[in-house]
Amino acid sequence: MSTSPAPDAVPDASSDALFGAADIRELAGALGVRPTKQRGQNFVIDANTVRRIVRTAGVRPDDVVVEVGPGLGSLTLALLEAAERVVAVEIDDVLAGALPATVAARMPHRADRFSLVHSDAMRVTELPGPPPTALVANLPYNVAVPVLLHMLETFPSIERTLVMVQAEVADRLAAPPGSKVYGVPSVKANWYAEVKRAGSIGRNVFWPAPNVDSGLVSLVRRAEPLKTTAERSEVFAVVDAAFAQRRKTLRAALAGWAGSAAAAETALVAAGVSPQARGESLSVEEFVRIAENKAEEKNDHEESGQQ
Repeated sequence: MSTSPAPDAVPDASSDALFGAADIRELAGALGVRPTKQRGQNFVIDANTVRRIVRTAGVRPDDVVVEVGPGLGSLTLALLEAAERVVAVEIDDVLAGALPATVAARMPHRADRFSLVHSDAMRVTELPGPPPTALVANLPYNVAVPVLLHMLETFPSIERTLVMVQAEVADRLAAPPGSKVYGVPSVKANWYAEVKRAGSIGRNVFWPAPNVDSGLVSLVRRAEPLKTTAERSEVFAVVDAAFAQRRKTLRAALAGWAGSAAAAETALVAAGVSPQARGESLSVEEFVRIAENKAEEKNDHEESGQQ
């Protein structure tokens, strides 16, 4: 009687399908791969860590997960244990070329549920198969925030996100208004989702070990998008201007954005925000109101000019 697993069998927690430190180094050696600082590559070498990430992400059996920067495939394999499908986006030529074979060799009964997109994540505008429902990734430190925001904007079907990033970046993303590290990433992430810190990751689970600690950030997309007459780009322009000169009052910091300090004050007062406030004290909703009042003022001028 055959003891081979059924085609849809999912490896259990005792499975040896996941990578350990020796497996990672052996595969890297066979491929001639050395992690590069240029691409922020630090490969996870601990199976318990990737399983913890998948568990913390709340990946469900019906999820279509997109992973950015899969590297040698440590997290990819753990995601395939839990999800319906995994789509990995990889920019590195060698790593992208090797990953499908790695999945086929270590998890053959799930290989048909895996797709690879060989591209820069910042240029990806569509993915194969059903729309993604979750984003789970160990994001390269040097591009973590722009990649995260691009994916959330481009794929509104992503409901839940869990990213591993540099601890300092994790703190910034999850910071509340008034915090010393609250800034552009905090506000823009909050435009899309409820954001919170979801744990810390030590340095010894990576190869090579980074010089900084890592953190997990959970983002649950807002059930209802922020209601506003302003475009996202208009709101983000206010945010960028407010934090470009964060030591200045909003009246001064937004002068260039509004056309003058007086115009900035008008928009701020109309939005119910003190012109003497600073960007780090404002919620995303307050930035939305400021953008709306600038947009309304612009529309009023256009209408009066047409009369």
